[in-house]
Amino acid sequence: MKISDIRIDYSLKSLDLNDVLPSPIEQFKIWLNEAIQAKVLEVNAMNLATVKEDGRPNSRIVLLKGVDSGLVFFTNYSSTKGIELEKNPYVSVTFFWAELERQVRIMGKVSKIKGEESDEYFFSRPFSSQIGAWVSPQSEAIEDREFLEKRDVALREKFDPDTIKRPMHWGGFRIDVSEVEFWQGRPSRLHDRILYTQTANGHWEKKRLAP
Repeated sequence: MKISDIRIDYSLKSLDLNDVLPSPIEQFKIWLNEAIQAKVLEVNAMNLATVKEDGRPNSRIVLLKGVDSGLVFFTNYSSTKGIELEKNPYVSVTFFWAELERQVRIMGKVSKIKGEESDEYFFSRPFSSQIGAWVSPQSEAIEDREFLEKRDVALREKFDPDTIKRPMHWGGFRIDVSEVEFWQGRPSRLHDRILYTQTANGHWEKKRLAP
């Protein structure tokens, strides 16, 4: 089969302007919970797009770890994404839940969360993941996998679950949301799209977009 011949006619659900909540964060929580209940694979995986220094986009999959006033994720602050976010804090993230024929696009500005918040999440992780945050000089070129394996052994000798600390180069970001689009697949490619945009006074406006 040719790639150009691959197509799916979406028909599971619909999305109406009158049915969505006034707040896109609250609407997102509903959709996220429905995706969790539907046992969507990697339900909290989101494509995070940052901007390189030369203005070109750069994207990768990261995991959503919290939803409060914004969206929270964690990373190595010294990684490529961490450095790009320091220089340009504006981001776009996309969730695609194929099982529900849904997509959510979210745009906003990131800021680092408080150290105590990063500590709380760090110490909730398995010890192997805590060690991993120390082991990997994320995004740097390394000679081979043996480099990582040796560091892993050395750091396991240095730390145990009672003595390990969160590395200062690792922590969370919160996305302060300014624009959200909910997309529901529909038959004949006449999809439903609802866009929320935040106004200058902090209120939310919503409108239907053509597919």
